[in-house]
Amino acid sequence: MDGLTEFLMQGGPALWVIAGLSVATLALILWKIWRLGAAGAWSGLPEAALAAWAAGDLRGADALLQGRRGIRPRIARAAIGLRRDAGLSDETAREEMARLARGELQQLRTGLRALELVATIAPLIGLFGTVLGMIGAFQALQAAGAQADPGVLAGGVWQALLTTAAGMAVAIPAAIALAWFEGVAEAVQTDLEDIATRIFTRGPRQYATPVRTAS
Repeated sequence: MDGLTEFLMQGGPALWVIAGLSVATLALILWKIWRLGAAGAWSGLPEAALAAWAAGDLRGADALLQGRRGIRPRIARAAIGLRRDAGLSDETAREEMARLARGELQQLRTGLRALELVATIAPLIGLFGTVLGMIGAFQALQAAGAQADPGVLAGGVWQALLTTAAGMAVAIPAAIALAWFEGVAEAVQTDLEDIATRIFTRGPRQYATPVRTAS
């Protein structure tokens, strides 16, 4: 613990800020993984239920979706419910379906802005700390005058560069996690669009919206 405190003191205030960011980033990544798992972001498409719906087996589709957790089965159940609602036109049902899907995707993307911010500002804070450290090192060199010790300058330089390295060490994992989470959200979005399309373009004829002819 003393060694860690000494290390942070060598880097100055910027390194303390970066250390705080690293803890917050790790907590955010772990929370996001748990949140995606709880939402069923890695669950597969309910292919059997969609096939049953396309074949006109309404009870079979309901039975296959019943009790299944995850965003994909949940959206599939909602889409089937909207499709079977005789009081909704096809256009209204599609709009409601799109609204539900947007809400689910918004939940999946919660926290991504924070990761993006960390990936952006952590290197800048590190660079800021390095600039401040270099200024201090050259001030010490100027004060020493002709008796300046190159070893002292080198020591000041490497201490100043600590913040840049620390900032990059925080930003890189944050950027990797951000890209991963965005990929998961995009995959879910593609699957939700596929589910909505298959339910609204296939299935029992009796649930298709009647075509109105002009009188």
